[in-house]
Amino acid sequence: MTPEAAYKLLKDGNERFINGISANRDLLKSVADTKDGQKPFAAILSCMDSRAPAELLFDQGIGDIFNIRIAGNVISPYVLGSLEYAVAVAGSKLILVMGHTNCGAVKGACDDVKMGNLTALLDQIKDSISHEPVAEGEDRTGNNKDFVNRIALQNVHHSVNQMMEQSDVIRQHVENGTIQIVPAMYDIATGVVTFHKQLELA
Repeated sequence: MTPEAAYKLLKDGNERFINGISANRDLLKSVADTKDGQKPFAAILSCMDSRAPAELLFDQGIGDIFNIRIAGNVISPYVLGSLEYAVAVAGSKLILVMGHTNCGAVKGACDDVKMGNLTALLDQIKDSISHEPVAEGEDRTGNNKDFVNRIALQNVHHSVNQMMEQSDVIRQHVENGTIQIVPAMYDIATGVVTFHKQLELA
C-alpha cells in the first residue's frame, strides 16, 4: 500500500457510491477477519454530521479506515494523538480531512453562537473566517450558503495546517513521503467528494 494507492481506493469508492454500485460485502466475515488486528489504509477526519458517514461515502468495509468524527472536523490534541497512532503504529498511508457543504458547525461559527462547550470548538473555526477575503456588501453569516461553504473549505485547510504545525510525528511522515494528507469537501446534496491539493503553510 502506498499513499497514491490509498487515495485511489477512496476516490474509486466514492465513484461507486455516487453511481449506486457499492460493493457487496460480507460484514460478519469482515468482523471475523479483523478480530485479531487491523490495518486500515487511511484515516479520515470528518464532521460528525449524520449525513456524512465516511465508510458509506467511500464504500469501505469494516477494518478499512480509521474514522475520526467531530463537529467542524477541528483539531485537538486527542485528534492528533489518534491520527499519530494511525500513521505511526497502524500504518495508514493517507490522512483525509473532509469538510462538507451546509455545515452546521461552520454556520454556528459564522453566527458567533455561544453554547456550553461548543463555544470553544466554534472558536477554532472562526480562524478560517478571518482568512476569507471580504467582499463588499456580502452577507457573512450562516444565512449565506456560498459563504458558509467557502469557510468550510478554508476550515479544512486550516485543520491540515494545524496538523502539520502541531504534530512532529505526522509532519515527519509527510516529509518522508510515507503518508499524504489530502483535503476534501463532501457535497451533501450530490454525494460527491471533491479532493483538493494541500495548501502551503502560511
